[in-house]
Amino acid sequence: MSFVKSGLRNNAIGYQLSNMSYIKFLGTAGARFVMIRQLRSSAGIWISHKSTNVFIDPGPGALVRCSSSRPKLDPANLDAIILTHKHLDHAGDINAMIEAMTEGGFKKRGILFMPQDALGQDGVIFSYLKDFTEKRVILKKGNFTAGDVEFEVPIKNRHPVETYGLKFKLGKEIVSFVSDTDYFDDLIPAYKDSTILILNVVFYQKRDEIEHLCLEEALEIIKKIKPKKAILTHFGMTLLQAKPHLLEEKIRESLKMDIALAYDGMKIEL
Repeated sequence: MSFVKSGLRNNAIGYQLSNMSYIKFLGTAGARFVMIRQLRSSAGIWISHKSTNVFIDPGPGALVRCSSSRPKLDPANLDAIILTHKHLDHAGDINAMIEAMTEGGFKKRGILFMPQDALGQDGVIFSYLKDFTEKRVILKKGNFTAGDVEFEVPIKNRHPVETYGLKFKLGKEIVSFVSDTDYFDDLIPAYKDSTILILNVVFYQKRDEIEHLCLEEALEIIKKIKPKKAILTHFGMTLLQAKPHLLEEKIRESLKMDIALAYDGMKIEL
């Protein structure tokens, strides 16, 4: 696997044509102030594997970032959208992306995965979209499939709303996304077989009153799981102020492990 900046491999209308498996970080913002001020994009993550495209957590700006990506990413090529939880920084563009995936509802296609509380009176998904997708699947602990992509929800996170992490089987890699959560010991066995571990890390230092990981907790998880590669993302204000590119250098030197702090537009080829 390798980190690359996207090149200009595009067709006549500018959309990507590639069978390469990859993960692209369209946004790396975490928490409300980084999202509100757009100090980092809050657009979410695009996964392409074989013939299947999946979008994780389309926060504010997801549709715009797909269009401005180089090469462009066409939401009409999506096979699934996964919402790990209903907070705005993860779900702000969920309805727009459903519209885009289904071409305004004129092409009934795709699967929408989401927690139960994302629906209904206090949910975030508009009721008029209920028949736009081919399927709606409620996330819970278990195994799921979307086209060529298989993934598992190994455990429910500790967060103020119903929240789940994801563990994908992408070729020879087990790519885990630990979405927003407080630290708890059961995270370690749940993700112990991850070869690539992606962690949402909001805080530079621990804040006991808020259920998010801090940098020290994330590094402790990485040291216990020992993945081939670890990636930190979803940064709050205190982590941005600590300058992620400088932190990355210090962490890699200290731990002697392959650890990256993600940036908007970063792409991992598998």
